[in-house]
Formats: sequence, C-alpha cells, structure tokens
Amino acid sequence: MAIPQTQPQTQRSVADVLQDIVANIQQIIRPEFRLAQVEIKEKASRASTPAIVLATGVVLGFYGLGFLLLAAVYGLSIVLPVWLSALIVGVVVAIIAGGLVASGSNSANESSISRLRVSYQQQH
Repeated sequence: MAIPQTQPQTQRSVADVLQDIVANIQQIIRPEFRLAQVEIKEKASRASTPAIVLATGVVLGFYGLGFLLLAAVYGLSIVLPVWLSALIVGVVVAIIAGGLVASGSNSANESSISRLRVSYQQQH
C-alpha cells in the first residue's frame, strides 16, 4: 500500500497574513471611496444650478427693494425736502428691521427653550 505523497504546507508568517488582510481591505475600500466621490460630484452639480438661481434672485430682490425705497424718497420729496424724505424712509425701514429682528430673536429663544425642555424631559 502506497502512502500518497503530500507536499508539505508552508506556514505563512503573521506579518504576511496581516499584509494580505490590509491589501484586501484596501481593494474593497478604494472603489467605495471612488463611488462616493462620483456621487458627491453629481449631487453638487445638481444642487449648484438651483443655488445660483436662488442667489441671483436674492441679489435682484435687494436691488428691487433699493429702487422701491429710492422711489419712496423721490415721492416724498415732492412734498418735503429731499433730506427729510430720505430721513423718514430710513427711519421707517429701521423700525421695520428692528421689529423683524426682535420677532426672530424671540422665536429663536422660544424654540431653543422648548428644545431644552424636551431634552430635559427625555432625560428624566
């Protein structure tokens, strides 16, 4: 009866095994990063056009508001001196802006207080 000859198995060192594991992980991760980069570029290109349109609209809106305020000054200057017309329009705009800032500040404070309450209630 003949005993089959088997080749002796070579034992790999721990360092070789670890190098193979790292190489395999790199082969898995690199394509995922490339895919993520491509997806991010696609999403950024899709989002850039609406953002540009929005920014253009905001800038044009500011110009429009400026011209409306200028028209108000010119309209008042028919009955009042120009300096007084500009002063009145400026004060009215400042009062409106102050009211909006105060309203927004109160809303933000109430919102943060309610979030704190919810957070506190969830913890206890």
